[in-house]
Amino acid sequence: MAAIPSGDRLKMGHLIVVRATWDSEAEVWTAESTDLPGLVTEAASLDELDAKLPDLIRDLLDRDDMEGGFDVPVEVIASFSKTIRIGAKAA
Repeated sequence: MAAIPSGDRLKMGHLIVVRATWDSEAEVWTAESTDLPGLVTEAASLDELDAKLPDLIRDLLDRDDMEGGFDVPVEVIASFSKTIRIGAKAA
């Protein structure tokens, strides 16, 4: 289904892309989404992040007025970067 915003709400089937990035200094995954304003959170692991997202998304959408509810697809894209030493002194 197409990703179609409806004002500040999402329509049924709107894909929410969540970008998670490892913060090595804070040692947490930070996650946010431009598809759902206000979706910003952090967690110590990707499993913890996965557990937090459903409740956070439900709270942000707050669509109790919809009888029967609806499903919203969520794609989490996780990334991290690091430095690797190459050469004779590599650890």
